Parts: sequence; structure tokens; C-alpha cells
Amino acid sequence: MYALLEQEGVAPWVLQMPEGLDLTDDQFFEFCVLNRKLLRIERTAEGEILIMSPTGGRGSNQNLWITMQLALWAESDGTGVAFDSNGGFTLPNNAMRSPDAAWVDRRRLAPLTAEEKGKFLPLCPDFVVELRSPSDRLADLKQKMEEYISNGALLGWLIEPFERQVFVYRPNQPIQQLDQPASVDAGPELPGFVLDLTKIWEPDI
Repeated sequence: MYALLEQEGVAPWVLQMPEGLDLTDDQFFEFCVLNRKLLRIERTAEGEILIMSPTGGRGSNQNLWITMQLALWAESDGTGVAFDSNGGFTLPNNAMRSPDAAWVDRRRLAPLTAEEKGKFLPLCPDFVVELRSPSDRLADLKQKMEEYISNGALLGWLIEPFERQVFVYRPNQPIQQLDQPASVDAGPELPGFVLDLTKIWEPDI
């Protein structure tokens, strides 16, 4: 069981910018690329640049387990594309977020240019997963999940490994809390995708 201090989490750092200095989307992308080896970066709808600590070994292993299952299902299903935690998405509200795992219907990707596909995708994923790490505050992640849904996501999972809970988000529906589930089903939005949570609750390291 993780220590209580780890469960509480900390707020991400907010990078202070000179007044009137607003990065364009291209400049912000370049800033993230230049710092990708050192920093995990997101941007809020208000333009604040958030600096977050890298994921620890346990969280990295858990996230790989999630992404692997999603990628295998996406390859078999063929209707969409899966993304790992390095993928950035510029949401309709202008926030740039990098969910721990995501999936987008191919029909929404088709109109994008090659240049758009090479940068942060200008859309909200259809499906997002956020896995809470020791450095994350649960309240912050819940707000982020609400943001995904309000910007077009059809389904979102917030996985809380410390209490073995999954919070399921859908548009215009109450948040569903699952306590200690062995798996979670993404249907009907992603028919046939069932995430095995065995190694989330009991990671390899």
C-alpha cells in the first residue's frame, strides 16, 4: 500500500510568463519538443503552462500495461488509433493535454493534414485514460476529466490505484465509481475493449 503522503499528491508547477507574451500553438509545440527529455508539459485553457514531475518506475509500468491493452484492441478493431502518454492534444478550449492513454476514431483523423498529425492533434480524443500517480492530486485529475468530457470526449476513465477505484465519465451522465473492479468495460463507445486491471492493482514492481 502506498504511503498517505504519496496519496495526497502535489500541484504541478505553473510556469510564469511575462505579461503579454502569449506563445502561438507552433511556438508552444517547439517549446515542448525542446524540453521533452526533462519535462512533462501541459497548457490550461487560460494559457498557463504546467510543469509536472516525470512518472516513477511503478507508474510507468502500470501505464504501459494500460497502453499495451488499448493498442492491441485498437489494432484488432481497426476503427481508431491509440496513443500513449506522450501524445498531446489541443482541445477546443485551447488547453493542451496529454492523457496517459487515448483513442481517436479514424474518421476524425482523416481530415487532418500531415503537418497537423505531426504536432499536437487539434482535437479532443474520443476516449481518455488518466492514471493517478503519487505526484497527482485527485481533485486536479477529476477537473481534467470533466474538461475532456466538456470538450468532446465520449468516455473517460480516471484510475485511482491507491484505493483501487475507477471513475467512469460520460457526457450528460453521473460519474460512475467502481470499487476494486477486476476489469472495466469500454462499451458501447469502444465495443469489445475490456481493460484488465490486475497489474494496476498489483504492479510488477
